[in-house]
Amino acid sequence: MLDIYKEIVRIRESGQKAALASIISRRGSTPRKESAKMLIRSDGSIVGSIGGGCVEAQVWEEAKNVMKEGKSKVLHFDLTSEEIAMDGLVCGGKMDILVEPILPVPTVFIFGAGHISLPLSKIAKIAGFRVVVIDDRESFANKERFPEADEIIVEGFDSVFSILKINDSSYLVIVTRGHLSDEKVLEQCIKTKAGYVGMIGSKRKIRTIYSNLKFRGASQEDLEKVYSPIGIPIKAETPEEIAVSIMAEIIKVKQDAK
Repeated sequence: MLDIYKEIVRIRESGQKAALASIISRRGSTPRKESAKMLIRSDGSIVGSIGGGCVEAQVWEEAKNVMKEGKSKVLHFDLTSEEIAMDGLVCGGKMDILVEPILPVPTVFIFGAGHISLPLSKIAKIAGFRVVVIDDRESFANKERFPEADEIIVEGFDSVFSILKINDSSYLVIVTRGHLSDEKVLEQCIKTKAGYVGMIGSKRKIRTIYSNLKFRGASQEDLEKVYSPIGIPIKAETPEEIAVSIMAEIIKVKQDAK
């Protein structure tokens, strides 16, 4: 039988959603004991069991709402004689079932491995995010400079998006070494379902890049979703201060989405 916990890890790392149902209390005669679990994937398939019949059917339905809302819920079941007769169950009693959302691991994708990325990677990791650093220069994007990063990708900014797993729990930070590469990355970022896209730069640089992207078909609506200038305005000057302002903005966006 597939291990539920290993499947949870796989689901989170692949950027998918699921819901975990666990019996947290029972009274009387029930199909399963406390701690019995059932994992409901986003496609409706399940792993494990909490007793079958009407109980699992109702939990399965509620799991879809839990995945959508991202909030846990406790369900109460009273297995009366009428319900038993309907489902052919040879049990009774009462059950409380906790249904928890299994959500993708929140990941900060840092495009560019320069001076701002160094403190940003550290702060993001401390804040509990998975960290992916991306640059086309191996002399910058390496484990010696980013020991805390979960993944380092040395790839051209034009081609890297074909291998990235970006979802609504992804936070994209554009801090590359120049305007042209920032523009290339932003053009791809606004096509994703990322929960956050931020780009560093002056107002003049931003106007120029936005104008270029509009000329190539980007919509005003897509560009308005970009956080640029990036970061919460705290009059940051040093790379470390800028990194703090960026992560503060990301955390706020993440919390506001709940």
